[in-house]
Amino acid sequence: MLLEMLTRKKPTDDMFVGELNLRQWVMASIPYKIMEVIDGNLLGTEQGDVLAIKELGLECSRELPEERIGLKDVIIKLNKIKSQML
Repeated sequence: MLLEMLTRKKPTDDMFVGELNLRQWVMASIPYKIMEVIDGNLLGTEQGDVLAIKELGLECSRELPEERIGLKDVIIKLNKIKSQML
């Protein structure tokens, strides 16, 4: 869901056909094209904050469920990002 919020794209978007999915699209943008996949409404946000949220989104969307970050850790990281933004 974090990747959807950052990119303003849904996993069911028409651009994701064949093997390409939202996570792969974001991963392919690292490190040089990341601002091209970020929702334009977020471009006023500090780039470091956007990158931290993107990294967290990628951790949450790993292929194997056992590799994904736990919900408690997600909340901790989101609160840390939030405090840095304020």
